[in-house]
Amino acid sequence: MTLRLEEIIARVPIWQGASDLNVSPLEGGITNHNFRVDAGGKSFHLRLPGENTDMLGINREHEHRANRIAGELEVAPEVVCSILPEGYLVTRFIEGRPIPLEEAREPMNIQRAAETLHKIHALPTIPGVFSAFQVVRDYAAIARRYRVPFPANFDWLISQMNEAESALMANPPLHYPCHNDLLNANFLLADKLFVLDWEYAGMGDIFFDLANFSNNHELSESESHFLLNCYFGEVTPPHWAHFNIMKIMSDFREAMWGLVQVGISDLAFDFHRYAKKHFDRLTENALNPDWERWLEEI
Repeated sequence: MTLRLEEIIARVPIWQGASDLNVSPLEGGITNHNFRVDAGGKSFHLRLPGENTDMLGINREHEHRANRIAGELEVAPEVVCSILPEGYLVTRFIEGRPIPLEEAREPMNIQRAAETLHKIHALPTIPGVFSAFQVVRDYAAIARRYRVPFPANFDWLISQMNEAESALMANPPLHYPCHNDLLNANFLLADKLFVLDWEYAGMGDIFFDLANFSNNHELSESESHFLLNCYFGEVTPPHWAHFNIMKIMSDFREAMWGLVQVGISDLAFDFHRYAKKHFDRLTENALNPDWERWLEEI
Protein backbone atom coordinates (compact mmCIF):
# COMPACT_ATOMS: atom_id res chain seq x y z
CA MET A 1 0.00 0.00 0.00
CA THR A 2 2.92 2.39 0.75
CA LEU A 3 4.31 2.36 -2.80
CA ARG A 4 0.86 2.59 -4.32
CA LEU A 5 -0.01 5.51 -2.05
CA GLU A 6 3.18 7.35 -2.99
CA GLU A 7 2.43 6.86 -6.68
CA ILE A 8 -1.11 8.17 -6.26
CA ILE A 9 0.04 11.24 -4.33
CA ALA A 10 2.56 11.96 -7.08
CA ARG A 11 -0.32 12.13 -9.57
CA VAL A 12 -2.15 14.91 -7.69
CA PRO A 13 -1.07 18.23 -9.29
CA ILE A 14 -1.40 20.39 -6.18
CA TRP A 15 0.95 18.08 -4.23
CA GLN A 16 3.70 17.84 -6.80
CA GLY A 17 6.89 19.33 -5.41
CA ALA A 18 5.42 19.82 -1.92
CA SER A 19 8.17 19.63 0.70
CA ASP A 20 5.93 19.69 3.77
CA LEU A 21 3.57 16.89 2.77
CA ASN A 22 2.30 14.69 5.63
CA VAL A 23 0.02 11.66 5.19
CA SER A 24 -1.88 9.89 7.97
CA PRO A 25 -4.52 7.12 7.74
CA LEU A 26 -8.10 7.82 8.81
CA GLU A 27 -10.35 5.35 10.59
CA GLY A 28 -13.82 4.49 9.37
CA GLY A 29 -15.27 2.91 6.27
CA ILE A 30 -15.49 -0.77 5.44
CA THR A 31 -14.40 -1.07 1.83
CA ASN A 32 -12.34 2.05 1.03
CA HIS A 33 -9.00 3.42 2.28
CA ASN A 34 -8.97 6.97 3.66
CA PHE A 35 -6.11 9.34 4.42
CA ARG A 36 -5.57 12.88 5.66
CA VAL A 37 -2.98 14.75 3.63
CA ASP A 38 -1.52 18.02 4.93
CA ALA A 39 0.44 20.17 2.48
CA GLY A 40 1.05 23.87 1.98
CA GLY A 41 -0.80 24.79 5.15
CA LYS A 42 -3.99 23.09 3.94
CA SER A 43 -5.62 19.76 4.77
CA PHE A 44 -7.20 17.30 2.37
CA HIS A 45 -8.98 13.96 2.41
CA LEU A 46 -7.72 11.27 0.02
CA ARG A 47 -10.03 8.33 -0.70
CA LEU A 48 -8.79 5.19 -2.42
CA PRO A 49 -11.51 2.74 -3.47
CA GLY A 50 -11.39 -0.83 -2.23
CA GLU A 51 -11.20 -3.91 -4.41
CA ASN A 52 -14.12 -4.99 -6.62
CA THR A 53 -16.30 -2.01 -5.73
CA ASP A 54 -17.58 -1.97 -9.31
CA MET A 55 -19.55 -5.10 -8.39
CA LEU A 56 -21.41 -3.01 -5.82
CA GLY A 57 -22.86 -0.87 -8.60
CA ILE A 58 -20.51 2.06 -8.07
CA ASN A 59 -19.71 4.25 -11.05
CA ARG A 60 -16.75 6.43 -10.07
CA GLU A 61 -17.34 9.02 -12.75
CA HIS A 62 -20.94 9.45 -11.57
CA GLU A 63 -19.80 9.59 -7.96
CA HIS A 64 -17.22 12.29 -8.61
CA ARG A 65 -19.66 14.40 -10.59
CA ALA A 66 -22.31 14.16 -7.86
CA ASN A 67 -19.76 14.94 -5.13
CA ARG A 68 -18.47 17.90 -7.14
CA ILE A 69 -21.96 19.38 -7.54
CA ALA A 70 -22.77 18.83 -3.86
CA GLY A 71 -19.42 20.31 -2.85
CA GLU A 72 -19.96 23.44 -4.92
CA LEU A 73 -23.22 24.00 -3.04
CA GLU A 74 -21.58 23.20 0.34
CA VAL A 75 -23.62 20.08 1.05
CA ALA A 76 -20.49 17.92 0.75
CA PRO A 77 -16.75 18.62 1.09
CA GLU A 78 -15.38 20.45 -1.95
CA VAL A 79 -13.79 18.19 -4.57
CA VAL A 80 -10.19 19.23 -5.27
CA CYS A 81 -9.15 16.49 -7.67
CA SER A 82 -10.42 13.18 -9.02
CA ILE A 83 -8.30 10.62 -10.84
CA LEU A 84 -10.24 8.33 -13.18
CA PRO A 85 -10.75 5.54 -14.03
CA GLU A 86 -9.06 4.41 -10.82
CA GLY A 87 -11.53 6.34 -8.68
CA TYR A 88 -9.10 8.25 -6.46
CA LEU A 89 -10.77 11.26 -4.89
CA VAL A 90 -9.29 14.30 -3.13
CA THR A 91 -11.59 16.65 -1.20
CA ARG A 92 -11.06 19.45 1.28
CA PHE A 93 -10.62 18.10 4.79
CA ILE A 94 -13.45 19.25 7.04
CA GLU A 95 -12.61 19.86 10.69
CA GLY A 96 -15.80 18.49 12.18
CA ARG A 97 -17.12 15.70 14.32
CA PRO A 98 -19.37 12.69 13.86
CA ILE A 99 -22.86 12.73 15.34
CA PRO A 100 -23.54 9.80 17.70
CA LEU A 101 -26.78 7.92 17.04
CA GLU A 102 -28.44 9.07 20.24
CA GLU A 103 -27.59 12.69 19.40
CA ALA A 104 -28.74 12.29 15.79
CA ARG A 105 -32.18 11.29 17.08
CA GLU A 106 -32.65 14.55 18.96
CA PRO A 107 -35.41 16.72 17.40
CA MET A 108 -32.98 19.51 16.48
CA ASN A 109 -30.77 17.11 14.54
CA ILE A 110 -33.67 15.30 12.87
CA GLN A 111 -34.84 18.71 11.65
CA ARG A 112 -31.29 19.55 10.53
CA ALA A 113 -31.15 16.26 8.61
CA ALA A 114 -34.49 16.99 6.93
CA GLU A 115 -33.23 20.41 5.85
CA THR A 116 -30.02 18.85 4.49
CA LEU A 117 -32.01 16.28 2.52
CA HIS A 118 -34.07 19.12 1.05
CA LYS A 119 -30.83 20.70 -0.16
CA ILE A 120 -29.64 17.41 -1.68
CA HIS A 121 -32.93 16.80 -3.44
CA ALA A 122 -32.83 20.34 -4.86
CA LEU A 123 -29.33 19.93 -6.38
CA PRO A 124 -28.95 20.24 -10.14
CA THR A 125 -29.41 16.99 -12.04
CA ILE A 126 -26.66 14.47 -11.27
CA PRO A 127 -25.64 11.51 -13.45
CA GLY A 128 -26.92 8.01 -12.89
CA VAL A 129 -30.22 6.54 -11.74
CA PHE A 130 -30.74 4.69 -8.48
CA SER A 131 -33.54 2.15 -8.07
CA ALA A 132 -33.47 0.04 -4.92
CA PHE A 133 -35.56 -2.59 -6.73
CA GLN A 134 -33.02 -2.96 -9.53
CA VAL A 135 -30.10 -2.90 -7.10
CA VAL A 136 -31.59 -5.88 -5.24
CA ARG A 137 -31.91 -7.79 -8.53
CA ASP A 138 -28.37 -6.90 -9.61
CA TYR A 139 -26.89 -7.88 -6.24
CA ALA A 140 -28.84 -11.15 -6.26
CA ALA A 141 -27.34 -12.06 -9.63
CA ILE A 142 -23.80 -11.38 -8.34
CA ALA A 143 -24.38 -13.29 -5.09
CA ARG A 144 -25.64 -16.30 -7.08
CA ARG A 145 -22.57 -16.14 -9.30
CA TYR A 146 -20.43 -16.50 -6.17
CA ARG A 147 -22.74 -19.22 -4.78
CA VAL A 148 -23.58 -17.26 -1.66
CA PRO A 149 -26.45 -18.90 0.31
CA PHE A 150 -29.74 -16.99 0.43
CA PRO A 151 -32.22 -16.95 3.34
CA ALA A 152 -35.00 -19.53 3.18
CA ASN A 153 -37.71 -16.87 2.67
CA PHE A 154 -35.88 -15.08 -0.17
CA ASP A 155 -38.42 -15.95 -2.88
CA TRP A 156 -41.23 -14.63 -0.69
CA LEU A 157 -39.31 -11.42 -0.03
CA ILE A 158 -38.81 -10.95 -3.78
CA SER A 159 -42.54 -11.45 -4.36
CA GLN A 160 -43.29 -8.75 -1.76
CA MET A 161 -40.76 -6.46 -3.42
CA ASN A 162 -42.31 -7.00 -6.86
CA GLU A 163 -45.74 -6.25 -5.43
CA ALA A 164 -44.47 -3.00 -3.93
CA GLU A 165 -42.74 -1.99 -7.16
CA SER A 166 -45.91 -2.61 -9.17
CA ALA A 167 -47.92 -0.48 -6.75
CA LEU A 168 -45.40 2.38 -7.00
CA MET A 169 -45.18 2.18 -10.79
CA ALA A 170 -48.94 2.74 -11.07
CA ASN A 171 -48.07 6.35 -10.24
CA PRO A 172 -44.27 6.54 -10.64
CA PRO A 173 -42.51 8.97 -8.27
CA LEU A 174 -40.45 11.76 -9.80
CA HIS A 175 -36.69 11.37 -9.69
CA TYR A 176 -34.55 13.86 -7.78
CA PRO A 177 -30.86 13.93 -6.85
CA CYS A 178 -30.46 11.48 -3.96
CA HIS A 179 -27.55 10.31 -1.83
CA ASN A 180 -28.86 6.76 -1.21
CA ASP A 181 -26.34 5.81 1.50
CA LEU A 182 -27.19 7.87 4.57
CA LEU A 183 -25.25 5.89 7.13
CA ASN A 184 -24.53 7.65 10.40
CA ALA A 185 -20.81 7.60 9.51
CA ASN A 186 -21.55 9.64 6.36
CA PHE A 187 -22.55 12.74 8.34
CA LEU A 188 -20.06 15.27 9.65
CA LEU A 189 -21.00 18.27 11.79
CA ALA A 190 -18.84 21.39 11.50
CA ASP A 191 -20.17 24.91 11.02
CA LYS A 192 -22.90 23.12 9.05
CA LEU A 193 -23.91 19.54 8.36
CA PHE A 194 -21.88 17.86 5.62
CA VAL A 195 -22.75 14.60 3.88
CA LEU A 196 -19.86 12.36 2.86
CA ASP A 197 -19.41 9.38 0.52
CA TRP A 198 -21.40 9.90 -2.68
CA GLU A 199 -20.66 6.47 -4.17
CA TYR A 200 -24.31 5.51 -4.60
CA ALA A 201 -25.69 8.94 -5.50
CA GLY A 202 -28.03 9.20 -8.45
CA MET A 203 -31.43 10.40 -9.54
CA GLY A 204 -33.93 8.51 -7.44
CA ASP A 205 -36.85 8.39 -5.03
CA ILE A 206 -36.64 10.93 -2.19
CA PHE A 207 -38.53 8.52 0.06
CA PHE A 208 -35.62 6.09 -0.17
CA ASP A 209 -33.30 8.75 1.29
CA LEU A 210 -35.77 9.50 4.08
CA ALA A 211 -36.29 5.83 4.87
CA ASN A 212 -32.58 5.07 4.62
CA PHE A 213 -31.79 7.85 7.09
CA SER A 214 -34.48 6.54 9.45
CA ASN A 215 -33.19 2.96 9.31
CA ASN A 216 -29.53 3.87 9.68
CA HIS A 217 -30.25 6.10 12.66
CA GLU A 218 -32.71 3.68 14.26
CA LEU A 219 -35.51 6.23 14.45
CA SER A 220 -38.65 5.18 16.31
CA GLU A 221 -42.04 5.47 14.63
CA SER A 222 -42.69 8.82 16.29
CA GLU A 223 -39.21 10.09 15.34
CA SER A 224 -39.74 8.96 11.75
CA HIS A 225 -43.09 10.76 11.71
CA PHE A 226 -41.33 13.89 12.96
CA LEU A 227 -38.70 13.53 10.20
CA LEU A 228 -41.40 13.44 7.53
CA ASN A 229 -43.22 16.33 9.12
CA CYS A 230 -40.01 18.40 9.07
CA TYR A 231 -39.46 17.50 5.44
CA PHE A 232 -42.99 17.88 4.03
CA GLY A 233 -44.71 20.12 6.58
CA GLU A 234 -47.35 17.42 7.03
CA VAL A 235 -47.53 13.63 6.88
CA THR A 236 -50.27 12.29 4.63
CA PRO A 237 -51.26 8.60 4.47
CA PRO A 238 -49.56 8.24 1.05
CA HIS A 239 -46.37 9.78 2.51
CA TRP A 240 -46.37 7.33 5.39
CA ALA A 241 -47.11 4.35 3.14
CA HIS A 242 -44.39 5.26 0.65
CA PHE A 243 -41.91 5.83 3.46
CA ASN A 244 -42.59 2.46 5.11
CA ILE A 245 -42.24 0.57 1.86
CA MET A 246 -38.91 2.28 1.22
CA LYS A 247 -37.79 1.34 4.75
CA ILE A 248 -38.23 -2.26 3.67
CA MET A 249 -36.33 -1.60 0.43
CA SER A 250 -33.54 0.13 2.34
CA ASP A 251 -33.03 -3.01 4.42
CA PHE A 252 -33.33 -5.21 1.32
CA ARG A 253 -30.56 -3.24 -0.39
CA GLU A 254 -28.33 -3.46 2.69
CA ALA A 255 -28.96 -7.18 3.11
CA MET A 256 -28.09 -7.89 -0.52
CA TRP A 257 -25.02 -5.64 -0.29
CA GLY A 258 -23.91 -7.85 2.57
CA LEU A 259 -24.44 -11.02 0.52
CA VAL A 260 -22.38 -9.63 -2.36
CA GLN A 261 -19.59 -8.77 0.08
CA VAL A 262 -19.71 -12.32 1.43
CA GLY A 263 -18.88 -13.46 -2.08
CA ILE A 264 -16.29 -10.91 -3.18
CA SER A 265 -14.61 -9.48 -0.07
CA ASP A 266 -11.50 -10.65 1.80
CA LEU A 267 -11.99 -8.03 4.52
CA ALA A 268 -12.08 -9.10 8.17
CA PHE A 269 -15.71 -8.06 8.61
CA ASP A 270 -18.72 -10.26 9.41
CA PHE A 271 -20.81 -9.64 6.28
CA HIS A 272 -22.96 -12.71 7.06
CA ARG A 273 -24.07 -11.08 10.29
CA TYR A 274 -24.59 -7.74 8.58
CA ALA A 275 -26.83 -9.31 5.94
CA LYS A 276 -28.81 -11.32 8.50
CA LYS A 277 -29.53 -8.21 10.59
CA HIS A 278 -31.13 -6.49 7.60
CA PHE A 279 -32.93 -9.60 6.35
CA ASP A 280 -34.47 -10.06 9.80
CA ARG A 281 -35.68 -6.47 9.98
CA LEU A 282 -37.06 -6.33 6.45
CA THR A 283 -38.91 -9.62 7.02
CA GLU A 284 -40.45 -8.23 10.20
CA ASN A 285 -41.56 -5.07 8.41
CA ALA A 286 -42.87 -6.95 5.36
CA LEU A 287 -45.08 -8.96 7.72
CA ASN A 288 -46.60 -5.76 9.12
CA PRO A 289 -50.40 -6.03 9.10
CA ASP A 290 -50.51 -2.60 7.42
CA TRP A 291 -48.63 -3.90 4.35
CA GLU A 292 -51.70 -4.22 2.09
CA ARG A 293 -52.98 -0.84 3.21
CA TRP A 294 -49.63 0.76 2.38
CA LEU A 295 -49.77 -0.71 -1.10
CA GLU A 296 -53.26 0.72 -1.62
CA GLU A 297 -52.34 4.16 -0.28
CA ILE A 298 -49.34 4.69 -2.54
